[in-house]
Amino acid sequence: MPNPIRFVFGVHLHQPVGNFDSVFQQHLEEVYQPFLERAEADGFLPVVLHLSGPLLEWLERHGTDYLDQLGRLVADGKVELLLAGMYEPVLAALPRPDRVEQIGWLREAILHRFGVKATGLWLTERVWEPELTADLADAGVRYALVDDRHFLVTGFERHQLHVPYITESDGRRVALFSIDERLRYLIPFRPPEETAAYLRELAAQGAPLAVLADDGEKFGGWPGTREWVYERGWLDRFFTTMAGLVRSGEVRLTTLTETLDAVPPGGLAYLPTASYREMEGWSLPPGPARRLAALEQSFGEERLAGPEGALLRGAHWLNFMVKYSEANRMHKVMAALSVRCRAAGDPPEARRAIGRAQCNDAYWHGVFGGLYLPHLRHAIWRELARAEAILRRGEDLDWEVLDLNADGAPEIWIHSSASSVVIAPTRGGAIEVLLHFGRGMNLADALTRRLEAYHGDVPEGGDRAPGAHDSESGLNLDERPPIDPHDRALFVEWLAQESPAERQLVAGSQPMLRSWARARCRFEVSRAGNEVVTALTTPDGLTKTLRVSPDGSVRVDYRWDPAWAPEGWFVAELSLGHPALAHPEPAAETVAYPIETLAKSERGFDRTRQGECLTFAWPARQGTASIRLLPHAP
Repeated sequence: MPNPIRFVFGVHLHQPVGNFDSVFQQHLEEVYQPFLERAEADGFLPVVLHLSGPLLEWLERHGTDYLDQLGRLVADGKVELLLAGMYEPVLAALPRPDRVEQIGWLREAILHRFGVKATGLWLTERVWEPELTADLADAGVRYALVDDRHFLVTGFERHQLHVPYITESDGRRVALFSIDERLRYLIPFRPPEETAAYLRELAAQGAPLAVLADDGEKFGGWPGTREWVYERGWLDRFFTTMAGLVRSGEVRLTTLTETLDAVPPGGLAYLPTASYREMEGWSLPPGPARRLAALEQSFGEERLAGPEGALLRGAHWLNFMVKYSEANRMHKVMAALSVRCRAAGDPPEARRAIGRAQCNDAYWHGVFGGLYLPHLRHAIWRELARAEAILRRGEDLDWEVLDLNADGAPEIWIHSSASSVVIAPTRGGAIEVLLHFGRGMNLADALTRRLEAYHGDVPEGGDRAPGAHDSESGLNLDERPPIDPHDRALFVEWLAQESPAERQLVAGSQPMLRSWARARCRFEVSRAGNEVVTALTTPDGLTKTLRVSPDGSVRVDYRWDPAWAPEGWFVAELSLGHPALAHPEPAAETVAYPIETLAKSERGFDRTRQGECLTFAWPARQGTASIRLLPHAP
């Protein structure tokens, strides 16, 4: 027999910070443990495995038997463990010192629990930037996994990608392994015989290596895969098929470290900013995303899989910060607190809380991504509240004017030892963040209902498991869900001819005579007793005064010209991510309605309650009104 093709089989196991214990437990019992037990029993070893920090910490409390079994296999050299950022951040989105620290945390955790020093890296969401190389090398990373797409968009041919490559930055080097996209789509979604045929095809071409590394949750955790993988026997057939290839000398199961020592590198590679194809599409705005999808469809599957198709690209992962203001606020508050934490000597509890707040899932949305899941966003804000409470311990109420959101416009950041408030003068003085440290909640964390680029035809059936991306191509809506006329926040004002009606508010179709949601205000900030007072004036003369107390209580006073709409209504809108007490003065016509989104996921369409909107309306002829918002739950 000729030399066998080396086959690296890698799985990435992860649950995000803030996910429900029941989800962790279900995946342990139905996915992680059964797969490892079957692999060991069938001798499908060695394998490469990445265990994310949030999952590792949960297993330390609830799944020590699994960790013990994994530890025995690691000690025997049958499982090679991979690094990443401890709390599964997208490394390219972090301050550079945080990247090195996050990797160091997981390296220390692996060494402490398993007694080995990991040197390979699972790249979260495969989001690559050229400058990562130096940071990875500084963090002790010898090699990293990226998609074959990262090479293809650079001009490499597929047949060149079955060896490691070397990349460098600032004089530091890291080896790169290319994950084979075809293997990702074959395993476990197609019959095992197709994987065997593909490996034989590669071997016949003289390829020394084939690398699979993908989410372990697809082996029973994704919708439809448990039945396919276990009940319909895919896993048994796969292990039997692979065992036959190993016995015949056609395939050799191996680790990445062993491969790096045995297979000469293909040379030098400089990869551009990239992620996997779907991620680059998801990060585009709806219109461009549809145009990209139409262009890909016009290419056809065969051409799209070829060298020309690799040059069709979407946007960078960081474009989610542009697409979703909620993600950008979390990200920029996190970054600001990270800088403040280092300046304060890095108190360990605050640093760890910031690290947990860097977990990637709540910052983006596609078929995967948890931006639309309130409990994941709330978890990020809870960690940010924990960190900021430590960093502001003992501080009096104070403020600063800065471009916190990095959008070219100033924000007013008011903070004390108990709360943190961000006011946006270019949004009519709306409050974008109202973070109460004691409750660990951002009251303004209510997601805006946006237009998304969901489209596609019903997928065909056949002898295969449903893939996660089938849910993207197989969803159809009878009608477009409600879209908000402006981004949600606390204290957004508008003028209406008639008192707001719940039906129209829920539908996003409320007529407005005038809106101050995007008004650029002049402002002055001052101290009055134990309050910080922000006085804002819109170009057309609406005055809005926000009085913030140390505990995060806010009083807003309005004054407007009754002549704007003598028979109309002045409306103030509060989009609350958590329950709170709001008192209008004088009494107002009040409408409260749930903020619900309809978003795609690997399960299909999910209808999710994002919070509650309170609208207070006064006859415009009054000319004045006030609202007091308290940080207590009703």
